[in-house]
Amino acid sequence: MTHRRAALPALVGALSLTLLLWWAGASAQALELPGTTNLLEIQAVNELRSWLAPWAYDTPATLLSGDGAQYSMLHLTAMQIRFIAVFVAFLAGALLLFRRIPPTPGRTPATLLALWAWGPVAGTLAVVASAPWLIASSGRGSFRVLPHLASATASSGPVVVFAALVSSLVTVVVARIVMKDADAVPRGEVPPRAARLAASVGTAVIALSLVVLSYEAVAAWIQTSFGGRGLLSEPGDLLRQWLLLGGWSVPGRTPFGEWLLFRAGDVLMLVVVWWALRLLPRVLTRITLLTMVVGTICATVLGLLARQLLQATLDGTASNWGPLSLFSRLGEGVPAALVFGTLAGLAGLVALRLGGARDATGGSAG
Repeated sequence: MTHRRAALPALVGALSLTLLLWWAGASAQALELPGTTNLLEIQAVNELRSWLAPWAYDTPATLLSGDGAQYSMLHLTAMQIRFIAVFVAFLAGALLLFRRIPPTPGRTPATLLALWAWGPVAGTLAVVASAPWLIASSGRGSFRVLPHLASATASSGPVVVFAALVSSLVTVVVARIVMKDADAVPRGEVPPRAARLAASVGTAVIALSLVVLSYEAVAAWIQTSFGGRGLLSEPGDLLRQWLLLGGWSVPGRTPFGEWLLFRAGDVLMLVVVWWALRLLPRVLTRITLLTMVVGTICATVLGLLARQLLQATLDGTASNWGPLSLFSRLGEGVPAALVFGTLAGLAGLVALRLGGARDATGGSAG
């Protein structure tokens, strides 16, 4: 897919995602209207408020009066940066994905899933880009910056996942219309053994974070062993966000059968990642470093979403806290997915080269 053909659907996707997030943030004010708790249960209202808060554009009331008024412009600037950043990040990812995974027959599901997974990534990048201004607007810019940055990094919320799903559907429909007269793009010639090796190597890198680093003893060491003072106090909070994809524990007092059932979510994630990485070289029009990294990040995010949905179903969250709580953890772990998805993509590319994979144009995988 040429840059000219990819530009229109990518712009539509970025604009639709940004507008959906802006609408979601603007809707947060409706939850404060009298009678809202009569229409919705208080638990549902609180859940929705936490979903929409990261994208609420309006300045909080605490910054409109007294000493907080001087910080209101910083909050406004932070939200402007956040929405511009999410637009730019999704646009850049969509352009690359349409170029390397065009929505042709046989590739359309892969394009749709990759775009959907890239939405939470764009949201996380936008939150990180705007975090310094948002932290400063709270009046705590000179105190414990790293813990506040860690909290802001994890705050994009489930709303991005749902907005990205709608946006990706719209984007793929527009792309199919744009491409209706385009020539068919051949699939990549990748030896099955090389594809399986690359998928296994990449999945092993993801498992390093999901299983080894996320084990309770190792995770506790990561979070508590790196001390700091002043502005850089408690870097362990930030490291935890960017290094851990899950959370392991021993059965303890929990029956082994229930513990093993809950761990099925981790197994599902690794299966989804391996399956996606196994197919990735074949759906790419050209295997390059950037496409392997972005594709692997998307595969990792898809695995995370599958894991979070399964574990929320198994632990009885919906029955205890309401149906909305079933989706409350969607989008968690995306910062770590960025780190280990990048590493896994690099490792997978090396494995493909060692296996003799060639790209769709006949060049070497590079």
